[in-house]
Order: sequence, then C-alpha cells, then structure tokens
Amino acid sequence: MSFSSPVVLVGLVAVPVLVVWYIGQQRRRRGVAAAFASPLMTESVTPRRPGWRRHAPMLVFAIAIALLIAAAARPQRTVAVPVNSAAIMLANDISSSMSATDVKPSRLGAAQKAASKFVSEVPGGAQVGLVQFARRPVLVQSPTTNHALVLGAIAGLRPGGGGTAIGEAIDMAVHTLTTLPRKGGKRPPGAIVLLSDGSSNVGPGPLDAARRAKADHIPIFTISLGTANGTIPIKKRNGQTVNAPVPVSSQELADIAQASGGKAYTAANSAKASAIYQHLAVQLGHKKVQREMTADVAGGGLVLLLVGGALTLMWFGRIV
Repeated sequence: MSFSSPVVLVGLVAVPVLVVWYIGQQRRRRGVAAAFASPLMTESVTPRRPGWRRHAPMLVFAIAIALLIAAAARPQRTVAVPVNSAAIMLANDISSSMSATDVKPSRLGAAQKAASKFVSEVPGGAQVGLVQFARRPVLVQSPTTNHALVLGAIAGLRPGGGGTAIGEAIDMAVHTLTTLPRKGGKRPPGAIVLLSDGSSNVGPGPLDAARRAKADHIPIFTISLGTANGTIPIKKRNGQTVNAPVPVSSQELADIAQASGGKAYTAANSAKASAIYQHLAVQLGHKKVQREMTADVAGGGLVLLLVGGALTLMWFGRIV
C-alpha cells in the first residue's frame, strides 16, 4: 500500500496523544473518587465500575480516528487489470526433436497443452496469433480476439521435419505484430512467446532478430522445453531404426530473451510448461495500476465512529 499524500500521516501522532489524555482523565476520575470518600466507604458510595466496557468505546474511537487520518492521506494499492489491447504471438517449434517423449506425452504435446492454457487465461480482448517453425516458419493464425480459432490452430500442430529456424520465426512474428491495424493512432502493445527445445540451425541469426524485436519494443519470452535425455527414432539407410539423442539446448533461448528485453524460462515437464504459460498469460494480458482506497478506508473509520457512539449510548447512556 502507498499514499498519494503521505505528509498527512503526520496527523497519526494525534492517536497516542489522545490515548495519553484518556489515561490522564481516568486517573483524575479515580483521584476525585478517592477524595470524595474514604477507602472503606468507596464501595458503598460510588457506583460499580463497568470494567473493560468502560475502555472499549475509546479504543474503537482511536482506531476510527487513525483510519480517517489514513484516508485523508489517500491510500492506494496496486492491482492487475486486463489489457484488452494487447497483441501476443505464440511461436512454436515443430521440428522433429519435438516428438521426443522425455516430456509426456511428447514435447510438442506438452507445448500444445501449455499454449492452450495460455490462450484460455489471457483477457478476451487480447489478440493472439500463432507461428509454427521447423526448417522455415509458417503463420498458422493471424492475431485475433477469436481465441477459438487460435485453440484450433494449436491443436493442429504436428512435427514438421528437420531444421530449427528461430531467427526467421522471430522476424515473421515481429512483422505480423508491427503491421496490425493501429487503434487511436497507436500500435497495440506486442510480445512474443517462443517455445523450442534447441538452437537455431537454419536461416538468419536469432540474436540479430531478437535485437530487431527490441528496437520495435516487442519483448520475447522464451521457453526451453525438454530434458538432457530426449531421443527420437531415426531410420538408417539399411532400414534399421535407432534412437538419436536430442538433448534440450536452452542457452541460445536465454540469450534471445535477454537481447529482446524479455525473460527466459525452462521446463522439464508438462506441468511446469503449463505453469509458465499461465504466468505469462497474467503478465502479458494484464497491467498494474494504482487504485485509490480512500473511500473504503474512510468508510471503515466512519462505521467505527458509529459503533463507538452506539456502545457508549447502550452501556452508559451518553455519546462520549
């Protein structure tokens, strides 16, 4: 919590001053009672003391005053609100290594499940698109607010052969985002979520593409999916099938994220991948804003003032 006018909080010193005054008043009353009658006669000539009830209204009043002073300082809290103008491109690796089953049911299957989770979590007004890539990228779905179309495109992803053209995939995603129709003369704020299990080995360098994305204010959030033990079956010329190792390679993806101003993540299983996509859906589909709480705090203070007054009337027949 923060305050727009924190200097007003200096007024909170009035609360301990009020407490000191109240304690002094109580001592003065006891002194008057003691002077009025001898200790032996006090019980018969003074009314029975109400115990804790005598102090309860004053405690309520003190808290109410503190809340009203805090309300005058205009308290604020940070909340996340949907960004319906956001445009997000999902870039998904569909190269042969994505068929490895070290991540269940497969790397690609886990990626599809996680991406679908992402689309389900982003605000309805956010535009989401999809690029698939292996040896070359393909724009499968242009950014749209019809998320059912995106979910259908994700479900249709299939392993697409050798090669991993990450650089070209980034360039295609950036071009798609930067050519979207402007709203109010401004381009929708864009981001790329790129998932792969290896390094780029086809086409232009991905780091140069990441720097171009940064120049266009489009951060890239990379997800490295897989383990060091992944393998895929490969047929040799003699017809024999062997398991070829396809260990995950995450360093280049981390460099891409850093060069673009985004963030890198790693996932060794389907649950972790889904959690990352869910986190990104909140991060990219929402923005943090300051909401003023003055009315809420002031209302609480006024309610406590009424409660304190009601207690004194009910117990002592007076307001203060």
